[in-house]
Amino acid sequence: MADQIPLCPVRSAAAANRKRAAYYSAAGPGPGAERLGRYHLEDECAHLDEMPLMMSEEGFENDESDYHTLPRARALRRRRGLRWLLCGGWKSLCASCCDRLMTVCRRKRELRARTVWLGHPEKCEEKHPRNSIKNQKYNVFTFIPGVLYEQFKFFLNLYFLVVSCSQFVPALKIGYLYTYWAPLGFVLAVTITREAIDEFRRFQRDKEVNSQLYSKLTVRGKVQVQSSDIQVGDLIVVEKNQRIPSDMVFLRTSEKAGSCFIRTDQLDGETDWKLKVAVSCTQRLPALGDLFSISAHVHAQKPQRDIHSFEGTFTREDSDPPVHESLSIENTLWASTVVASGTVIGVVIYTGKETRSVMNTSNPKNKVGLLDLELNQLTKALFLALVALSVVMVTLQGFVGPWYRNLFRFLLLFSYIIPISLRVNLDMGKAAYGWMMMRDENIPGTVVRTSTIPEELGRLVYLLTDKTGTLTQNEMAFKRLHLGTVSYGSDTMDEIQSHVRSSCAQVHAQASGDTGSSAPPRKAQSSGPKARKSVSSRVHEAVKALALCHNVTPVYESRAGTTGETEYAEVDQDFSDENRTYQASSPDECGNMAREGLRTLVVAKRALTEEQYQDFESRYMQAKLSVHDRALKVAAVVESLEREMQLLCLTGVEDRLQADVRPTLEMLRNAGIKIWMLTGDKLETATCIAKSSHLVSRTQDTHIFRPVASRGEAHLELNAFRRKHDCALVISGDSLEVCLRYYEHELVELACQCPAVVCCRCSPTQKAHIVKLLQRHTRRRTCAIGDGGNDVSMIQAADCGIGIEGKEGKAASLAADFSITQFKHIGRLLVVHGRSSYKRSAALGQFVMHRGLVISTMQAVFSSVCYFASVPLYQGFLMVGYATIYTMFPVFSLVLDQDVKPDMAMLYPELYKDLTKGRSLSFKTFLIWVLISIYQGGVLMYGALALFESEFVHVVAISFTALVLTELLMVALTVRTWHWLMAVAELLSLGCYVASLAFLNEYFDLAFITTVTFVWKVSAITVVSCLPLYVLKYLKRKLSPPSYSKLTS
Repeated sequence: MADQIPLCPVRSAAAANRKRAAYYSAAGPGPGAERLGRYHLEDECAHLDEMPLMMSEEGFENDESDYHTLPRARALRRRRGLRWLLCGGWKSLCASCCDRLMTVCRRKRELRARTVWLGHPEKCEEKHPRNSIKNQKYNVFTFIPGVLYEQFKFFLNLYFLVVSCSQFVPALKIGYLYTYWAPLGFVLAVTITREAIDEFRRFQRDKEVNSQLYSKLTVRGKVQVQSSDIQVGDLIVVEKNQRIPSDMVFLRTSEKAGSCFIRTDQLDGETDWKLKVAVSCTQRLPALGDLFSISAHVHAQKPQRDIHSFEGTFTREDSDPPVHESLSIENTLWASTVVASGTVIGVVIYTGKETRSVMNTSNPKNKVGLLDLELNQLTKALFLALVALSVVMVTLQGFVGPWYRNLFRFLLLFSYIIPISLRVNLDMGKAAYGWMMMRDENIPGTVVRTSTIPEELGRLVYLLTDKTGTLTQNEMAFKRLHLGTVSYGSDTMDEIQSHVRSSCAQVHAQASGDTGSSAPPRKAQSSGPKARKSVSSRVHEAVKALALCHNVTPVYESRAGTTGETEYAEVDQDFSDENRTYQASSPDECGNMAREGLRTLVVAKRALTEEQYQDFESRYMQAKLSVHDRALKVAAVVESLEREMQLLCLTGVEDRLQADVRPTLEMLRNAGIKIWMLTGDKLETATCIAKSSHLVSRTQDTHIFRPVASRGEAHLELNAFRRKHDCALVISGDSLEVCLRYYEHELVELACQCPAVVCCRCSPTQKAHIVKLLQRHTRRRTCAIGDGGNDVSMIQAADCGIGIEGKEGKAASLAADFSITQFKHIGRLLVVHGRSSYKRSAALGQFVMHRGLVISTMQAVFSSVCYFASVPLYQGFLMVGYATIYTMFPVFSLVLDQDVKPDMAMLYPELYKDLTKGRSLSFKTFLIWVLISIYQGGVLMYGALALFESEFVHVVAISFTALVLTELLMVALTVRTWHWLMAVAELLSLGCYVASLAFLNEYFDLAFITTVTFVWKVSAITVVSCLPLYVLKYLKRKLSPPSYSKLTS
C-alpha cells in the first residue's frame, strides 16, 4: 500500500552518510555484536531520519539509494519563491505574521503544579482564572466590528460595499442610492439580527450556568455563592443531582461507605456511573466543621486535558507524624459531571478554563460552505472581467478627458456583472433547505441549527462517527456465560438460576449442620450427582465473582405527582423492590467474541494468605504515594498480584446496534463516503462493533496497529502496515499520537487509502485533531457525528457537524450544525437533502450571475453603439424591478427543482458520488453560462436597436420587455421537474410586469407598447434569444444524457 512514500529526512547528505556508516557498523554482524530487538531502537531514532520508510535489503546494501527523497507535503514547503508569493503565498505569510502577533499579545500563563490549602483560597501562591463559562463569540464592543468583518472578508460583500459607497460621490453617481444600498442593507440587517439572536441565546445559557448557587463551607458555616465566584481552595458542598461547578478533590460524603457515584455522560460520553472515593483522612473526621480545625493541603499536578488520570497528594501537617495520602482519579470530581448519590464535599483545585471539561472543548468556528468559497472565486473572476471590459471601453474611447473618472463610471455601469442579489438569493435558499429538512416526515425530529452550510451535506467525502450511542443503542444485554466446558446462552439463563439456587441450598444446609438436605434438587441431566455438584459450584463461583466485581449501589427514585415536589427526603422514600433500580460501574472489557459481536470479560480469582495480602497492600500504598511514574508503579504492583489465578468464566455482553445501521453504512459507502469510527472504548470492543455493524466486512482483512511508544517502534509498525493491501486499519489513540508526532504525512496518506479506519481509546481532543488532519491533508469535506459531550470538539471541528439526541444528553445535539434522533436518518439527510441542496444552490447561483451578465452585456453593446459613453441603459426602478419582482420569484423557485425523486436517490446512492467532484458548479459550467449570457445579451440589444424606428424610448421598451420574457423562459429551460409553485411564480412575475407597465410612463411610451408592432418585435427577439438554447438542450439530452436521466425515464 503506497509503497512510494519514503521517510522524511531532515539532515544533510554528508551527515546522513556518517550516520548510516555508524548505524550499519553498530548493527552489523560481528563477534560481539548483538542483534537489535524489534523495540529497542530508542537510541537509534536519529539514524532513522536518513532511512527510507520501507527498508528493503537493497536499501541496506546500496549506498547510492535515494535516502533524501522528500514526500510531497514537505517538498512543497521548500518551493517558496516569487511564484509562490504571487499565487497566494502572501496570504499564508500574512496569516502567519498575524498569528505570531496574536500569540505574543495573548501569551498564555504557564501552567504549573499547585498546593491548595483546605478552606483557605487566600493562601494560593498565584492567581487562578475565574470559574465562569463563556461560550460567546463577541462582547458589547466587538459585536458590530466582528460581524461586519465576517461579512466583508468575502470579496463578494466587500465589492458591494465599495460600489454602494461610491454613489455618495456626485461625479460617480449612476442611479438612485436605494438601488445599491437597499439590497446590501437587507443582507446586513438579516445577518446582524441572526448573529445577535444566537449571541443572546449563548449569553443566556452562560448566565444560567454561571449564576447557579452552591453551598460554600466557611468558619461561620454554610454560605451561598454563585458558580462564577468559586475560587481555588474553597470547600464546596454539592447535593445529589447537582452539577459539579469546578474540578475538585473529593473530601467527604454523606454516604456511610465513604464513596459516591457520579454521572459523566457530558464529559466522556459514557453513561455508566463512576464510583468515586473520598479521602479517608477527611472522611473519618467526626463533624463537617472539623475540616477547618485541621491544617491540611492538597498538592495537585498542573492542569491538563487527560480526563482519565490524576496524580496528587493529600497531606495533614498537624498530626504526629504528618499524614500523607495519595490521590488518584478515583478521588476527583471533574466539572460538568453530576452527583448521582449522596451529598459530597470537595476542595476546589482547578477553575474556569483550567478545568478538564473546558480544556477538552474547542472554540466554535464560523463555518463557511465550499459552495460559498467557490462562488467567491467565481466572483473574483467576474471582477477581473469587469475591470477588463471597463479598460477596453476607456481604451476605445481614446482616453479623452478625465479618463480615470470614466473608467470608474464604467466599473459602476457594469457592476451588475456581479449581482448584488446573489447573496440574498443564496441566503434565502439556505433557509428554505433547512425548512424542508425539518419538515421531512421520514426524518422526524431533525433540527437545523446552522443555516449557512446545508450544501455541505452534499459534498462529503469523510464521515467520522462515534460508536457508543451513535452506532449502538448503548443498552447492554447479558448474552453468554462460558465456563470452559459448558456455555449458557440467553435461552438457557434459567439453568444458571437453577444452579445458583442449588449451590446456595447446599451452602445453607452445610452451615446449619443439616447433612440430609445437602443433596441438590432434581435436574434432568444424564450425568451423575458429582458432576452436577461440580457444575453448580462453578456457576455459583462465577456468579459470585461477577456480583463482587461490580460496584453496585441501590438508588431510590421518588414517585412525585405532577403538582407535588419532585423529590422527597430519603427517610420518606418508598423502599419497595419495584421502586429500586441498580446502577453498576462495570469492569473493563477484554478478549474478543467477534463472531457473535459480543463484548467479553474474563473472570478469574486468586486466594491470598494474610501475609501475601499485607505485602501487597504495603507495596500498593507505597506505589500510590509516588510523585513520579505513579501509574507505572501501581500497574507493576497490580500485575504482580494477577498471577497463578484460577479461571472462573468468560462472559459476553451485547451492545445492540441502532436500527438500520448496517444498510445505512452500506448506502454511505456506495455513495463514495469513507467512514472512520472514533471511539473511547477499548480496541477489542471497537473492532467487534466495526465488524458487527459491517463497517468492516467479515471477509475483509483487518490490520491492528500494535502499541508503539517511540519513533523506532512507529517506524517498524508503519513498515508492516504498508505491506497490507485493501485492509481496514484499527489503531489506538496512544499509538496514533506517537505516529503523528514523527510520521504525520505518511500515516494519514496510508490511512486514507484504507476502506475503513477504527481509532480506539481516543480522547475528545484527539477526535478533533483527526478531523483537522483529514481537512489539512486531503482538502476534502468532512462530517462528524456523535451523541455525547465528548464528541463536541469533533463536531465543531468538522466542516459539517451532526449531533444525535440520545441517552448521553443534548450536548452534542446543541453544538452540532444539524441534529437528528437516529443514526439511520443520516442516509436521507445526505443522499436526498444534501444532494438536492447543493445542486439547487449551484443552479441558483449560476442563474443569478447569468441574470447580471445578460444586462451587463446589453449595457456594453449600448455603450459601444453610443460612442463608448458611460451612460446607463436602464435607470431607477427598472433596475430594481428587474432584480426583484420581475424575475426574483421564478429564479428563486429553482430551490424546488429536483433531478430525481427522493426514493430514487435513496435507491441509487451512487448518484451522490458525482457531487464530490464539484461538476455542478465549476469553471466549465460557469463559462457555459457566460457564453449563453453574451449571446442572449447581444441578441436582445442588437435586435432592439435594429427593430426600433424613431425614438430611443422604444429601444428601452422593446429590449427590457424581451429581457424579462427571456429570463422567465430561461427559468423554464433550467427546470428539470416542475412544481406547481414554479408555475405560479412564472405567472405572478409576468402579471406583475404587465400590471406595472401602466405606472412606468416615465420609462415607456404607453401608446407604443399597446400596438401590435411592439408585440411582434418583442416576440421575435425573444424567440431568437431562447429557441437555439432549447434546441441545444434537447440534442444534449438525446446524445449525452446525464446519469440521473436514465433513472427518471
